[in-house]
Amino acid sequence: MIKSMTGYGSAKGTAAGLQLSVELKSVNNRYLDVSVKLPRSLMFAEEPIRKAVAGHITRGKVDVYVSADATEADVTEVRVNEPLLRGYIAALTQIHNKYYLTDDMSLMNLCRLPDVLSTERRELDSDELTRGLLEILEQALSGYDAMREREGEKLRADVLGRLTEIERLTGIVEERAPLTVAEYRSRLEQKLRETLEGMAVDDSRILTECAIFADRIAVDEETVRLRSHIAQLRAMAEGESPIGRKMDFLIQELNRESNTIGSKCQNAEIARVVVDLKAEIEKIREQIQNVE
Repeated sequence: MIKSMTGYGSAKGTAAGLQLSVELKSVNNRYLDVSVKLPRSLMFAEEPIRKAVAGHITRGKVDVYVSADATEADVTEVRVNEPLLRGYIAALTQIHNKYYLTDDMSLMNLCRLPDVLSTERRELDSDELTRGLLEILEQALSGYDAMREREGEKLRADVLGRLTEIERLTGIVEERAPLTVAEYRSRLEQKLRETLEGMAVDDSRILTECAIFADRIAVDEETVRLRSHIAQLRAMAEGESPIGRKMDFLIQELNRESNTIGSKCQNAEIARVVVDLKAEIEKIREQIQNVE
């Protein structure tokens, strides 16, 4: 099945108390180029993400965006500095006993004293986060692959339709090429008669000239190769991805054969057919640039 290199996918979920969002999109590229953008606290997951993406795509420029929301997560801990608190209580009790001051020690007053309470972020479990993040990534990749397959199906239908047209144009070349030799012989005989003014025409000389001409403009080998390349492209279009590079190579071969036919042809009708042939090949080439 043909897959496009252009795709998009996204998914959301929770891992280790964090709300995570994964988004990925890709465009065509000659090789695989994966760019991962992560919060600093999740940088440890970059390489596993790259490997997971590489398991789904072999060519293309892929951008992966991961965001984390910890507003509802239990990632902050409040700690009590008990030795310091006991020291504050002892000192305040001593002041109260010595100077007979009002004892207004209360929970809130004690908590307001410097450094009694402190907050710090809870250490995140990197293994748990990585597993959860990769599960969310797989969901995003599932939607991403589905989109690429839908786009690939459209590309496949277009390529197959244009291959049918190329095959039809190749048939016209095959039918028209032999007539070119007959037309050349007719023109050659007419010119000789006009030149010789009634004198006998050497048939053997005409046959020799026609044979040389026919060999020079023969396109049988080119049309056979064209049909072979068309058959291979059809088989690839119905096969498994990735096939983009192989198809691109065969498109170059199709273009080379059509150029050879164009350089050999001595017929205006064939020349017009070759122009149409190359136009269809170019349209396929443009489509193939987006095939994985």
